[in-house]
Amino acid sequence: MSNITRRGFLKGAMALSAMPLVANESHKEETLKFIHITDSHMDLSDTDSVEAMELMSAFINENYKDLDFVLFGGDNFNNNAQGNSDALKFKEIIKTLHCPSYLVRGNKESSAKPSDGIDLQEFKNIFLDDTALLVQGKDWMLEKKGYVILGLDSCIEGANNGLYTQETIAFAKTALKSAKPTIILNHHPYTNYWGGTEDKDIHKYVLNNAQEVQAKLLSDKNVILTLSGHKHIDSVKEQDGTKMVVTRGFIRPLDLDMYPMRYLEITGAKISEKLIYTS
Repeated sequence: MSNITRRGFLKGAMALSAMPLVANESHKEETLKFIHITDSHMDLSDTDSVEAMELMSAFINENYKDLDFVLFGGDNFNNNAQGNSDALKFKEIIKTLHCPSYLVRGNKESSAKPSDGIDLQEFKNIFLDDTALLVQGKDWMLEKKGYVILGLDSCIEGANNGLYTQETIAFAKTALKSAKPTIILNHHPYTNYWGGTEDKDIHKYVLNNAQEVQAKLLSDKNVILTLSGHKHIDSVKEQDGTKMVVTRGFIRPLDLDMYPMRYLEITGAKISEKLIYTS
């Protein structure tokens, strides 16, 4: 697993920002293609949920052969099996994808039940071992085709609600110094996009320091896209030049075997997206 010190990360970000303009514009010539899947809630006690994930991999391999990667947005598995058996099963399935896949945690992965489910360190050991990732604390950064993808962990251990720690905010702000178009992947959405009216509901589902995050991160012109989940309700909105996407929970099929995912293409400043189903 690739780990970097804060000093090393700062040096790397400054080196990226100093690259010649022609290299920095290379993203305009290539199209980034990927799929966002969130809230699959794979559960070893529910064979349908395991088979759904296997169907997902087979469907992507058959129908989306030129993806750069697949992003999983948290609550990927329920973390309710003893030991790490559910985590290893999830890893086994996503390894059958023809392209790389990258994960962030959701509240399920950060709330192990029973208590011997995997913790943050084991999640990192199992899922953040790709050498393409720059990992710092519980967050990671990936570069592909001139774009920066940030996997930011918005979880509070043992809780359903979430927030960005100051360490996570600092990590993201440093990554943004590269001045490259940036995609942020996390679990908790940034707005009350479904129009909830109960404070308890909003506290559970909206990132608890969303205003701070919007001011410090999402206001940056380099943040072109955010990808979240948690509420299981689909949403695509634009705010201050940033496309804010919340993908329908994979656990909520449209019909039998029709599990939802979002396909995205990015070319330069143009972002196209559509909700797709496994069948």
